[in-house]
Amino acid sequence: MTRARLYSLEELEDIPGTLVFTARRSRQGYHLHKFCMSLMQEDNRTAFRADERAYLDRYKMTEEQKLAVLARDLTRLIELGGNMYFLVKIASTDGWSAQKAVSSMSGMSAEEYGQMMIDGGRSPDGLRSKRDQPKEDRH
Repeated sequence: MTRARLYSLEELEDIPGTLVFTARRSRQGYHLHKFCMSLMQEDNRTAFRADERAYLDRYKMTEEQKLAVLARDLTRLIELGGNMYFLVKIASTDGWSAQKAVSSMSGMSAEEYGQMMIDGGRSPDGLRSKRDQPKEDRH
């Protein structure tokens, strides 16, 4: 029987374009996720649509998180502790499909993203480590 290899946090953080959802990020996103979960109730979705800023101010989110919600910047929300399983509730409130939500983080239209996936997804070729990127391109 082969044992699964455990990766260090440092190794996981070295994957380009990927932020691993860690305990630290979970704590960082706690109030953001509480907001997202509130959108499961129709009355809350209605209140949010009526005055987004006032609704967001009910939650102890950071100002950066609130601004990212208002901008519908899902990539930034992930950087600020968001988990896509929670963030998709914002997209659903706006009537976005999962494809549109994911494509919004790719720089492609929903149609372009869908076609890329039909064509087999992104190429695995390219940089496999942030350490291999030029310093000015690292995130």
